[in-house]
Amino acid sequence: MDKSRLNSTRYTVLFATVVCVVCAALVSVAAVTLQPRQKANARLYMEKNVLVAAGLVEPGASVGRQQVERFFERDIRARVVDFATGELLPADRIDARNYDQRAARNDPGASRVAPPNNAGIGRIPNYGVVYFVLKEGRVEQLVIAVEGLGMWGTIYGFVSLAADANTVRGLTYYDHKETPGLGGEIGNPAWQRLWHGRKGYDQNWRAGITVIKGQAGPPQTDPLRVDGLSGATVTSNAITRLMQFWLSDEGYGKFLRRFREGAIEGVTR
Repeated sequence: MDKSRLNSTRYTVLFATVVCVVCAALVSVAAVTLQPRQKANARLYMEKNVLVAAGLVEPGASVGRQQVERFFERDIRARVVDFATGELLPADRIDARNYDQRAARNDPGASRVAPPNNAGIGRIPNYGVVYFVLKEGRVEQLVIAVEGLGMWGTIYGFVSLAADANTVRGLTYYDHKETPGLGGEIGNPAWQRLWHGRKGYDQNWRAGITVIKGQAGPPQTDPLRVDGLSGATVTSNAITRLMQFWLSDEGYGKFLRRFREGAIEGVTR
């Protein structure tokens, strides 16, 4: 080939265009091919954190896919809740383990505008997932998803409640952008253990759990308060607000009330 043609502007532009088209095609093929694996890995990560919140695995423990599957086959039943009514959807209507609550929140067709709130929540999915943790065939814990605006971004977590749908059994905040060493301490297992035995609701069944400034008393005498995070007032307030929101009737409150009253069919307390 004539070297002058190889060095021409036309050849350079044509070559660059071909390379871009080929690379774009490869990226598209890779994205489509890897999408099922990416979704499976995202589900695995979420379900690991459900197990952490329920105290079935230790934070940071290495848990493989087969172990997670065994837990869910034996000890956990995932179901979808209609936030508007507090009722469980039929198990065959939506596959709860493959339902992406975070994606639904961002889909205008699967969510609604949130009412005014101080948790920084703009939209609420129509449906949420609840994980029933079983022991000898009976519900021992309920794990629900929580989220809300923190200091630098949205905080995502799970909280586990005992079968009274009130007493905190465990929690985890698995995705957040809080400042390391300050608000980032919400991910510290030592601080998370301070929640064990606290109550989500007060005596009038109002969502009352609160992260205070300073040190709270023991759960037996100070059930509605949790130690604050030193130097992280904004994050502490954010945790209070998001927890109270998702325990309210705008979140899982209607479902939890129905569960306490024995009005949820298909599960054994």
